[in-house]
Amino acid sequence: MAPYASDDSTTAGQADEQRSGRRTAARYIVPVTVIGVAAATIGLVPALADSGDPDLPKITARQLIEKIAKSDVEQLSGTVKISTDLGLPNLGGLESGLLSGAAGQGEGGSSADPTAKLTELASGTHTLRVAADGPDRQKLSLLENAAEYSLIHNGKDVWGYDSKSNEVYHGTSAESPERGKDQRPPALPKDFAEEALKAVDDTTSVTVDGTAQVAGRDAYKLVIEPKQSGSTVGAITVAVDAQTGMPLKFTLTPASGGAAVVDAGFTKVSFAKPAASTFDFTPPKGAKITEEEDAGKGSEKDFGKDFGKDFGKGFGKGGAREHAPKAGDGPAKGLDGMKTLGEGWNTIATFDTGGEGVPSGKAGGDLGGFMDSLGDKVHGKFGSGTVFSTRLVNALITDDGKVYAGLVTKDALVKAADAGE
Repeated sequence: MAPYASDDSTTAGQADEQRSGRRTAARYIVPVTVIGVAAATIGLVPALADSGDPDLPKITARQLIEKIAKSDVEQLSGTVKISTDLGLPNLGGLESGLLSGAAGQGEGGSSADPTAKLTELASGTHTLRVAADGPDRQKLSLLENAAEYSLIHNGKDVWGYDSKSNEVYHGTSAESPERGKDQRPPALPKDFAEEALKAVDDTTSVTVDGTAQVAGRDAYKLVIEPKQSGSTVGAITVAVDAQTGMPLKFTLTPASGGAAVVDAGFTKVSFAKPAASTFDFTPPKGAKITEEEDAGKGSEKDFGKDFGKDFGKGFGKGGAREHAPKAGDGPAKGLDGMKTLGEGWNTIATFDTGGEGVPSGKAGGDLGGFMDSLGDKVHGKFGSGTVFSTRLVNALITDDGKVYAGLVTKDALVKAADAGE
């Protein structure tokens, strides 16, 4: 039986539209903070509470997903802890250095530039304070040692403020063509959960696995797991608020085990309307102010134009339901020459760079030796190449310049390259 087929509240046409939109969502490698994965042949096993967990009414996975989609939370405030552990090589602190360097050297030279500053969420553990009052007012603050970075959307104004450098970034919020959530790192469990539920097919199992308490709230645990072998994804767990249907915690664990790759959850949350003063901002005396047009208007740095609508769109009426992916959407849209192989969690993105692959061995000199230390040399019918691995994403670059990448094992990439597709 097809997912949602037995739902009396959903018409056949609506169900077809939901399935069509979700199936077209991309299933290949995307930026780490936007985990675009397939989810779900929906299991109908009701939740059973473990001893000590909240005793909530039984619910099926289908009903819980519908509860998420119907969630219309418009006001909230709270604290979010987010940890990201891709298992990238340390290289003597190179990773953290590059991220912090990018944060301080955005186009226009402002350390308050949001597109640079929020890249820090892609690595390590961070604490955020968040607040929202509908689609026109949001605030996100990244708490640091003896400093704070805040991003505030209030009506037409978008402000970024870095207290450490006393720098301000100012932009405006206006309607503009959608450029997708991959233009900014997601910060809330809701962002991650929506990415994980973009597609519905038979490559994934979705069930309800008991209940939990998150930030003092009773929640159901939705578990998303690949049915296929060969994926680097072990499981995704989403704690869903039993009252509002809003995701409170998102955890992605790799098939290899160990710590979560992404773990984002509220430690405190309130659904009361925040005080209007929460979203007020006046540049401090002596602060260096960078206007949006001075930081490269029209480029990817044109952040203010999208931030207000993009960050706030989950807090208007309809929520995820209103902003479900449409046919043709996906991170690969517009990438010339890219194609995908396989299906579901085993989907691999491939394209030809037209180059000569990665410098390797003695022939590549010092750079070749350095690259060899970062990747694993592999051989097959396709010839030879180098696999670069993280705990979630693997990428094979062949010596003749072809690239294969996905949330799959090294062996799966070699097999795809051997197929010569």
